[in-house]
Amino acid sequence: MRAYQSIVVAGAGSIGCHAGACLALAGREVTLLARPRVADAIHAAGLRVSDIDGFDRRLADGTISVATDPSVLSDADVVLVAVKSGDTAAMAELIARHAPESAVIVRLQNGVDNAARLQAALGRRRVIAGMVPFNVVQSAEGELPLHVHRASAGTVLIEAGDEGLRKLLDVKGFAVATHADMPAVQWGKLLMNLNNALVALSGLPLAAQLADARWRRILADQIDEALAAMKANGIAPAKVAAVPPALLPFVLRLPDWLFLRLAKRMLAIDPMARSSMWEDLERRRKTEIDALQGVVLGLARKAGTGAVLSERIVALVRDAEASGKGSPRLRPEQVAGS
Repeated sequence: MRAYQSIVVAGAGSIGCHAGACLALAGREVTLLARPRVADAIHAAGLRVSDIDGFDRRLADGTISVATDPSVLSDADVVLVAVKSGDTAAMAELIARHAPESAVIVRLQNGVDNAARLQAALGRRRVIAGMVPFNVVQSAEGELPLHVHRASAGTVLIEAGDEGLRKLLDVKGFAVATHADMPAVQWGKLLMNLNNALVALSGLPLAAQLADARWRRILADQIDEALAAMKANGIAPAKVAAVPPALLPFVLRLPDWLFLRLAKRMLAIDPMARSSMWEDLERRRKTEIDALQGVVLGLARKAGTGAVLSERIVALVRDAEASGKGSPRLRPEQVAGS
């Protein structure tokens, strides 16, 4: 079993800071490779990490290393890639330039093809696919200390085959297990991530949005489109939530009173949690819509299945990106086009 020591989190946003903080608190040697805004905030006032289960700790400056220079990758045994999908190529170039060939690269991103893209760019370095099932929200820009809060539950999955790596990463607040079929897991997670755009477009907290049957029907219709496109392309998504993928649309269309009773695990979310796509719009950043609904559109066009709603949602998110005004706070009928 290989011994790992140094971990570099490549992309210290909400997920990256949460993972790095939990690992550092467990005694792991961690460096956050961050943008200057994040690095400056942590150097000024430390990093606070909390979760829905009541865990709440503040890491003083020095408890965890923070850097903006990618040369810190040169000492990495493990690189956790937590950048947005659109930044994958740029981060892969930095890893290829600075990280040793012996470094193990663990992909902790949304989307279904980032592990393959990293592997293609990184040659002989070993790339491990991973999936983060929970939601992490970050404090408002300028608020100190920088605070990341895990707002829902779940166990991070990585591909099987390296028990030493799993043990290294499996710590309090950041539970890690292995799975034998990570491509299927990534497709299953994509179905759940189709809701990110609805939260971004509505501006509603995730729990409030899921409690509204009108928004759930739109999500169910999107999942129907995605499942049809996946089936036509020979893709079988894995179960990553309490409900098997094929039953998700049925459960989402249940009346509010019944859905709220049956979907307690799905609704075990901090009441103020929103999606990372909402955060991207609010902070005037490019979203991951192309790696989510955009992938469904690609599959649908390839197979000749319909994806009218997914196409409409992609257009609405791109309009919101272009306007630079944050979430457009649309009503369900404006999104559904009814």
